[in-house]
Amino acid sequence: MTLSCYECRHLLKSAPACGVLSAIMRCILSTVLIALLGVMLPTAGAAPGATQVEAVRTWEGPEHTRVVLDLSAAPDQRVFTLSDPHRAVIDLRGGRLDAAQVEGIRDEGPIRRVRTGRREAGVRIVLDLDGAVAAEAFTMAPNDTGGHRLVVDLRPSGADAAAASDPADTGDARGEVAVRRAREAAAEPFVVAIDAGHGGKDPGAIGASGTHEKAIVLAVARKFADRIDSIRGLESVLIRDGDYYLGLRERTRKAQAAGADLFVSVHADAFHDRRVRGSSVFVLSRNGASSEMARMLARRENRADRIGGVSLADKDEQVASVLVDLSRAHTVEESLDVADVLFGELDALGDVHGSGVEQAGFAVLKSLDMPSVLVELAFISNPEEERRLNSSRYQHQLARGLTEGVRAYVEQTRPALALTRGDEQYRVRPGDTLSAIAQRHAVSVGELRRANELAGSTIVAGRTLRIP
Repeated sequence: MTLSCYECRHLLKSAPACGVLSAIMRCILSTVLIALLGVMLPTAGAAPGATQVEAVRTWEGPEHTRVVLDLSAAPDQRVFTLSDPHRAVIDLRGGRLDAAQVEGIRDEGPIRRVRTGRREAGVRIVLDLDGAVAAEAFTMAPNDTGGHRLVVDLRPSGADAAAASDPADTGDARGEVAVRRAREAAAEPFVVAIDAGHGGKDPGAIGASGTHEKAIVLAVARKFADRIDSIRGLESVLIRDGDYYLGLRERTRKAQAAGADLFVSVHADAFHDRRVRGSSVFVLSRNGASSEMARMLARRENRADRIGGVSLADKDEQVASVLVDLSRAHTVEESLDVADVLFGELDALGDVHGSGVEQAGFAVLKSLDMPSVLVELAFISNPEEERRLNSSRYQHQLARGLTEGVRAYVEQTRPALALTRGDEQYRVRPGDTLSAIAQRHAVSVGELRRANELAGSTIVAGRTLRIP
């Protein structure tokens, strides 16, 4: 044994032999005790029970920006805002964070950059903002898709909220707000909420050629809305009119806020067998899904709400409120009525899957107290149907079929509304041909000629054509 401590060296030189052994034993015991304490006591950089921030995620929506912190344990947090300059602050008591996790977060909604620092035996995360916001925070318990999470939603407040409602500030290429009322309401119009599924970080199903469901359903939803708005007495509300993510609660809230009389959620189906094809129409099932495929599909669509850091499978009270079932027996019956009509219109266009309307537990349908249906336009997993879904002509055909289904349903249930078809119009652009315009709007060249009293196929840029 090599003795290096000062006491032992001193004793070996000067103490009597009988006392040396005793001193050496005291020294060894002291050294062992110090070593054990070093193992048991925390070091300066790792507090006991520390909550580690494992990841920081953000996404930007039309009405708020969400920040999600994935954590190793339930957080002890405080979230507040400061002004002059505007900041949102997240304090995690006992928290640990690698600053590199937030260095890349810049220019996300109102967030200009993110800074971190030590604060009260924990970590402080500072979000530098470009304006005033209201910060809403809630925690998520672990589930089958993730562990503990802290979710912070930043919504514009004051003058910034008014600015955010300006169509020029939404960031949408078409300059329209997230919920678009296409025209001023007539006397008690029948309002159709059209919900393009998925969006933003949630692409939905992806076809063999890389087609994203979110893009296809948005294109069809816009065409569907335009056709609804061409019928006097009907009015459309586009729940999502851009490539951004909306949670299920946001979708249903927008429909209810717009006073919608009917909710149509538009999707494009997928299945592991690429041979499966056809359109499907679903309504809420009160007693479980009506087929195995309906059960599988409902699980897939409902999982979409995990993208923004929120899982519908979680039983946390903050999220459980999303699943409050407002449907009543008569609402389900009305949904079946409109679904039957839509199924018939889609059947006239081509293949449909199954023998009739399916019933399944889609969360997006459960949260509504109005007739609501979910339409799967086709199987994007089928290569032939993926190609058709990318065709503007087929998109117009689908939109026309859905519109005719809605019109027929409204005429049956609201005969006093006296629906009349207005003229859909198209302004000719340089390079347009009559055949291309006809194909784009799913009408024949002859119909275009007759509607616009054209003798030939020559058209002039700038002219407005009636689309029959």
